[in-house]
Amino acid sequence: METPAQQTPVLTFEGKRYDLNALPDEVKELVRGMQVADAQLRMHEDTLKVLAVGRQSMAMQLNERLQSIEPLAEGQ
Repeated sequence: METPAQQTPVLTFEGKRYDLNALPDEVKELVRGMQVADAQLRMHEDTLKVLAVGRQSMAMQLNERLQSIEPLAEGQ
């Protein structure tokens, strides 16, 4: 019985599986680069979500504050 630490790491790419340890170093570097890029994309997607929520909150506050202010007449 193998423990998770003893299992061979596997790269699954475009429907095919590869023994990660058996890949050339150049390929391993590309895999690491893609992992870093994926992590950065997730981080920036989360940042965009936070910014969108903050913007929505500010829009609601702006709408609330403008309720008591008379807008310009049409055509002005």
